[in-house]
Amino acid sequence: MSDKTSKRKDDHIRITKEEDVESSQPGFKDVVLEHEALPEIDKKEIDSSCEIFGSKLRAPILIDSITGGSERGKKINRILASAAEKCGIGIGVGSQRAALEDESLVETYSVVREKAPSAFVYGNIGAAQLKEYNTEDLERAVEMIEADAMAVHLNFTQESIQPEGDIDARGCLSAIERAAEELSVPVIAKETGCGISQKTAQKLKEAGVDAINVAGKGGTSWPYIESYRAKAVGERRKGRMGELFRDWGIPTAASVAMAAKEHDFVISSGGVRSGIDVAKSIVLGAECSAAAAPFLKAALEGKGKVVEAVEDMIEGLETAMFVTGSKNLEDLSETRVKVTGKTRSYVKRCRC
Repeated sequence: MSDKTSKRKDDHIRITKEEDVESSQPGFKDVVLEHEALPEIDKKEIDSSCEIFGSKLRAPILIDSITGGSERGKKINRILASAAEKCGIGIGVGSQRAALEDESLVETYSVVREKAPSAFVYGNIGAAQLKEYNTEDLERAVEMIEADAMAVHLNFTQESIQPEGDIDARGCLSAIERAAEELSVPVIAKETGCGISQKTAQKLKEAGVDAINVAGKGGTSWPYIESYRAKAVGERRKGRMGELFRDWGIPTAASVAMAAKEHDFVISSGGVRSGIDVAKSIVLGAECSAAAAPFLKAALEGKGKVVEAVEDMIEGLETAMFVTGSKNLEDLSETRVKVTGKTRSYVKRCRC
């Protein structure tokens, strides 16, 4: 099983590198922050730092869950973690199921804590697999990387296309509630590219999760990635379904706004590609933002490229703060905003 899992994870990296697997717009173009021509602040004194579950971050940016479970994944995790440590931001790992089933793969994840000893690090397990594990199993995943939090990913659109996907979604909410109650670290409920509705955010809040990562439509399309894998093994119908569901889901900007109505700790991800996107996310109600694809692509070129990508994002955020007259993230969150286009109509009409 571990060989198959490792191959699947390497397939994901290869396809992301070689193919255009982005979905359509995340909605940030519909969000316009009011410009302040007289900011009356010194840009050098802007404070973009934040705190997440007791960990101080230089900026509200996370390298979202990407990989682990293979030698290539270990190399990438080493590069990403080193960059996260240097830049003072947080980082998540890919699904730890592989290492829970095969201890020889633990180092492909534990390398993250090794290279990022002071960073905010969060683990990752799938909701479908959460039902199979008891609290002791989950604590093994926490200990594996000395995690500060544990993400539970909701990826049923991907699972439905994946040739070896788990499509039994029964009992996941109660499993999440159990984890939130019993686990020694905070629990983050995380989508994987299709967004979280206001109704689902309400359910997750009632289940006791500590944060919601909306991971909306507009970034990497996991159904589309799986369509490549399905076609490669002759499952043509699944391949067609992956193409059909490439743009399925709730755009990130709309999902952030809806989730923030229900939960007080929302993470924006899904098509976050610049510091302006981070700034807009904060104004819409997010506490921080996460991105995966731009950092993965940078990691394939080396640590320096990841550091450059992170620093660009921080500089973009702080420039947006400067020209909105925001000394800190609290000021930024109060910036006047105009929401236009499909995002405006979506947020107004939906209580999904």
